[in-house]
This record gives sequence, C-alpha cells and structure tokens, in this order.
Amino acid sequence: QVQLLESGGGLVKAGGSLRLSCAVSGRTASSYTMCWFRQTPGKEREFVAAISKSGGSRSYANSVKGRFTISRVNAMNTLYLEMNSLKPEDTAVYYCAARSDPDIVTNTRGYEHWGQGTQVTVSS
Repeated sequence: QVQLLESGGGLVKAGGSLRLSCAVSGRTASSYTMCWFRQTPGKEREFVAAISKSGGSRSYANSVKGRFTISRVNAMNTLYLEMNSLKPEDTAVYYCAARSDPDIVTNTRGYEHWGQGTQVTVSS
C-alpha cells in the first residue's frame, strides 16, 4: 500500500516562496504519475500541477503557471512543488496524489492515492 506524506507548508508573506515535498513510501515513486491539488474551505479540490512518471511531462493550472514548478526525484521517492511569487489566493491545504496510469489528468477522480495535506498560508 503506497503512502504519501506532504511537508513544507507554512506561513509566508505575499511575494515569498515555499517548497513543498511529498514523500512516497510502500512502493517506488516511479510507478506513479503524480500531482498536486489544493483546497480551501467550502470549495472543491482544484488541480495545481502534475508530472509524468519519468518527469518528462508536466502540466500546470493557468493560475500557477510561471510561478510554480513541479519536479520529482524518483531515486529519493520524493515529489516537490516549488512555489514562488506567492499570492494570498494561493492560501490552501495542498495535497499530493498519485495514479498508476501513465496519463496526466487534472481531475481528482483520476488519482487513487492521496496524502493528508499541508497548509500553506500567504499573508498580504
């Protein structure tokens, strides 16, 4: 059974940066297409970024394109999300997720495994 554990969240001022990590255990990370979603209270979980099993393909939500970078180090079984030029509207709980199929998808139904989330708060 694969487990995902996010870390790196916190409080940062607008314009600042954070790097989130997602540690994969139970199976090798290279077995999964992986992504980041985020959610604020009362709203649906929304897609942020995804990366293919090899790291060769990436996809981003328009709202974060040019500011966020998704990456992975399969040898370390770790997924990352580098977040720059943060805005108050980026405040959310950020979740990493994994799917066995190789295609990158942007809906929550496409992902089989989820972490517990890490809070990111951006103050104005």
